[in-house]
Amino acid sequence: MNAHDRRLVVAFETSASDLLAYLERRVGPDDAADLLGETMVVAWRRVKQLPTDAEGARMWLFGVARGTLLNHARGVRRRWALVDRIRLAPSALHAPGADQGAEVRDAIDRLDPDLADMVRLVHWDGFSLADAASLLGIPSSTARGRYQRAKAELRAALSIEAPLA
Repeated sequence: MNAHDRRLVVAFETSASDLLAYLERRVGPDDAADLLGETMVVAWRRVKQLPTDAEGARMWLFGVARGTLLNHARGVRRRWALVDRIRLAPSALHAPGADQGAEVRDAIDRLDPDLADMVRLVHWDGFSLADAASLLGIPSSTARGRYQRAKAELRAALSIEAPLA
């Protein structure tokens, strides 16, 4: 163990209970221990920034814990925003008597499964082509090719003329 690591261990040993109490007051006991663990990981990665004096090291750890709390709060807000979007979004696929998209859904179902997945990810789930490629574990160029092929097959199946570029 090098000098930085030893100083960090000492700083954690002297501040861990205070850090845990700090986190518990902000997020409750259920999440505090996890956030303390995340704080430790972040501190370990940035150990070379640890101040040499004991009080400076303690305050630095609290700063790292605060950053961990902020990241946690952003994640919670994003999750709740997603829940609200899902809950409040009108869904033509699940609305009673809403069958106006049946022809399109049937045409997508008749596509090759890889092409259908690409169309669903982009148009139903709202992913960009790059995100869909990442999700499927394929190169972006492959995703673009699949998407173009899917559009061409859907146009043919639905007898839609391609727009002029």
